[in-house]
Amino acid sequence: MQLRHAPSKTGFWYTYIVLCGDGTLYTGVTTDPVRRVAEHNSARGGARYTRPRQPVRLVFLEPQPSRSAACRRERAIKDLSATDKKHLITWQQDAADCTPPRLTI
Repeated sequence: MQLRHAPSKTGFWYTYIVLCGDGTLYTGVTTDPVRRVAEHNSARGGARYTRPRQPVRLVFLEPQPSRSAACRRERAIKDLSATDKKHLITWQQDAADCTPPRLTI
């Protein structure tokens, strides 16, 4: 039995949003966010949409338990208005700012 999609090295798939150089937002899925953003910023890699809109910057990242869950979340985010996407990005960044520091014992 062949796998149609390689499993993630981390065990996670991610839904992400990048902010393009022209101020637009691009949403996608990946197993390796660092690699994917580098691809978006390369001359040959990335999506057709982001190539002429470089540089891109990762502004939203959400782990998902499977590829199908990541794709469903991607679709849901793509269905949002630009304003709602910006609210989602702000909400995640605000939540990250409220994360309590890790205690070492």
